[in-house]
Amino acid sequence: MTAVRTQPATQLRRAALVALAVLLLTLPAGAPAAAKAPVKPAALPAFASCKSLLGYARRNARRTGGRTGVPMRAGVLQAQVLTSPVQSDVQASPTAALDAPAAEGRSGADSAAPAFSSTNVQEAGVDEPDIVKTDGRTVYAIADRKLHALDVAGARPRLIGSLELAGSYGHQLLIRGNRLLVMSSSFGGAQMASRVIASASQVVLSEVDISDPALMKVLRTMTLEGALVDGRLTGATARIVVGASPEYIAPAALAKSSVRSFVPRTVLKSNVSGRTFRRSVVSCDDVRHPRRFSGLDLLTVLTIDLDKGMFDVDRDAIMAGAQTVYASTTGLYIASQRYVPALEAGRAVPAHSRTELHRFEASKPGQTSYASSGSVAGFVLNQYSLSEFDGALRVASTEQPAWLDADATRDSESFVTVLTERGSELAPVGRAEGLGRGERIYAVRFAGDKGYVVTFRQVDPLYTLDLSKKTDPRVVGELKILGYSAYLHPISEDLLLGVGQDATAQGRTQGTQLSLFDVSDPRRPGRRAQVSLGASASSTAEYDPHAFLFWKPSNLAVIPLSTYGERGEEFQGAVGFSIGAARITEAGRITHPPKVAGETYKPPIGRSLVVGETLYTLSFAGLAANRVDGLASLSFTPFP
Repeated sequence: MTAVRTQPATQLRRAALVALAVLLLTLPAGAPAAAKAPVKPAALPAFASCKSLLGYARRNARRTGGRTGVPMRAGVLQAQVLTSPVQSDVQASPTAALDAPAAEGRSGADSAAPAFSSTNVQEAGVDEPDIVKTDGRTVYAIADRKLHALDVAGARPRLIGSLELAGSYGHQLLIRGNRLLVMSSSFGGAQMASRVIASASQVVLSEVDISDPALMKVLRTMTLEGALVDGRLTGATARIVVGASPEYIAPAALAKSSVRSFVPRTVLKSNVSGRTFRRSVVSCDDVRHPRRFSGLDLLTVLTIDLDKGMFDVDRDAIMAGAQTVYASTTGLYIASQRYVPALEAGRAVPAHSRTELHRFEASKPGQTSYASSGSVAGFVLNQYSLSEFDGALRVASTEQPAWLDADATRDSESFVTVLTERGSELAPVGRAEGLGRGERIYAVRFAGDKGYVVTFRQVDPLYTLDLSKKTDPRVVGELKILGYSAYLHPISEDLLLGVGQDATAQGRTQGTQLSLFDVSDPRRPGRRAQVSLGASASSTAEYDPHAFLFWKPSNLAVIPLSTYGERGEEFQGAVGFSIGAARITEAGRITHPPKVAGETYKPPIGRSLVVGETLYTLSFAGLAANRVDGLASLSFTPFP
């Protein structure tokens, strides 16, 4: 099997341009330009009734030609999926079978679990969905649309259970005690507002009982039309964000359109009671809308108490787009690009686009309620562009979107804006300006009252920011080096590890690199160590933080890595690095055996995690065990 290599940056640009092209194809020509209006964040009123919601939707659907009116999620990468490249009846690799551990007794449920790593998340205490979770005794992993349970309490891991999952793609997990919440998407549902994409997706939420990992069972399944945006788990409370676009409505049929055109339904099937429940995803009078039209998408937050189950779900909604989700322990923030009439007319993206921000109060278990709204100039890169600290929200944004050609960003500028809640308004109180003129943001990390922003076009300026004064955020230091970091991870208060791409002086990328930055003096940041992994190297950790592992007890960083054609060699696997105060040393490399006997293609490794003294790595082929110290191979457990 021949593997095709695509650099993450190139893949991002191509996907984004395709998305923008699809958007422009769907927009009606000749719409009049809207007069300039002052930017004034305001509270979002709720619809008084289904009649008022329908009137609002019909009026604004005429503006958009019967389409959604919300910019597509250009440039946003979806969750990683571990899927075998070929599904066949061929048996698994004999080598893998020989490496599989013999059956061992499972440890008692009351035995203490060893120390273990969790999903690499942005905020402590706020879990994020991923394709693998563990409680320190059992690893739950998704591959090829199946949920696998592996006992890791013994000397070697062993597969003890597998469960076929509902949904077609994008499966992710949240874990709480003896329950898993599985989020996925499925093809079908309503017609999308596009002449290119034939059908929209449905979101599938499955509540799985894992009290006996060998006999996992689905308790309840909910389906609803729309796209899964993201989710978070704080304590027992899961908050799932779904964006639903209305199907295309011919202008002549707008007057006959119903509420169902704009507010989809949910179907809850309970295997506990054997009953099926159907209802609107949210009541009309629980739907809010911006005073300034922001599209016909329905942004819905579903709140689920996993200690109780999915039979009672709290629902909140806004008629607006949903593109980026960030959460602290007390607030859930949703960012989306504002509706732009110029796009409807087929003109270029205006220079002064804005990102809308909506905050939901999330401090009470099992409850979510709309709190406030605001906006910032430009576009945000991802969830790491937002951070809440000491009652303020910090947002890093770039004037021009990431999917525009690099030449178009010559006059672009990036900012860090600080906003505080004033009643129902997220009001800007300070802004640091002048970051990366002519460049765009590639990475952001906030740590307490400090901030770090990477911009790039030809060289990589790493900016350090002092955010201790909300009304006076300031850039205090700058480091210019070749290449860029796409993901930043705090190693300590003084050290920052960057994963990104090396580059020439002309800005041509040269493969994955790791950089260790000394930020002990924010006024004079410096790079203390650097490792370049080859011109053909790429890592999913550059754009998927869940693929990155840092195990503090051993100062071990692990990333997936792919290289192609490097001196006639190829590598597909994971690489571990020992991180010191001024060094990055390769600790070892891990590969998985082929899924099918006779194949030479090595499965790409998607995730790594630590339980006790063992490092586990996950691919669609199975789970490998290596020693944390030295990465010596212990075993490989194949998936059936």
